[in-house]
Amino acid sequence: MSKIKITCDSTCDLTESLYRENNVDVIPLSVTLGDQVYRDGVDVTSRQLFDYVAQSGTLPMTSAISVGEYLDAWRSYVEDGCDIVHVNISSNLSTSHQNACLAARELADKGPGRVYVVDSQSLSSGSGLLVLEAARLILDGADAAAIKARLDVMREHLDISFVLQTLEYLKKGGRCSSITALGARALQLRPEIRVRNGGMIVGKKYRGNMEKSVLDYIRGRLADRSDIDPARIIITYSSAPDALVEKAVALVKELQPFEEVLVTHAGCTICSHCGPDCLGVLMMTK
Repeated sequence: MSKIKITCDSTCDLTESLYRENNVDVIPLSVTLGDQVYRDGVDVTSRQLFDYVAQSGTLPMTSAISVGEYLDAWRSYVEDGCDIVHVNISSNLSTSHQNACLAARELADKGPGRVYVVDSQSLSSGSGLLVLEAARLILDGADAAAIKARLDVMREHLDISFVLQTLEYLKKGGRCSSITALGARALQLRPEIRVRNGGMIVGKKYRGNMEKSVLDYIRGRLADRSDIDPARIIITYSSAPDALVEKAVALVKELQPFEEVLVTHAGCTICSHCGPDCLGVLMMTK
């Protein structure tokens, strides 16, 4: 049986303990604050990022993983005969996936191992759900080709969404107008963003303060549904009061009989676009 290594990009937004327990290598995207370039999840925090935006009034720049960075991360595994299953953020949201495919082709004749690149068609811990499934499949004895095939099917069942507390980051990034942002702020509207076909669309709009909008959003995503896979859900947030996160976990458990409820923190790449006080529930459908 071939050895198999799982890798992913830093937008998967799992915890360090989950990466370690599942033997996953994380390849970071780059985040530029002013004239300094940092590695997402390595030498910059979301708190530093939010402070930079508050002080400078400008958004960070995020950069895809280069072909060379992928080659550096994978070469030794391939030469050692290890197959790699790599999970990327949606190809519609970053050129990281395209670069990963180019690097995989370049390594195709460099050793006995092969690289299987998975386009998650998702983001944040939606991609992380695929990483955790890959780890489970390795334990079940699946080979790398079978794992990729399973993840390509599984991604069609991802149910990924989050609720924003501010549109300022989207406005600064040119993704919504100043008038829209001003109107949402005045009316205390908190838009839900859903991931569909590898991109993002606006779902429901919730009204009220952060706690009310977050808990209403969770009810809107989970209440009275019979199509949800109860195996696992991930609550991922960019920043939030501890008490609210605890209430979110309790409400999730009240509404659906999940076997596992995980809580993770969004990395700097995701935070650069969603801003502070964003929270999402990420799961699978049957």
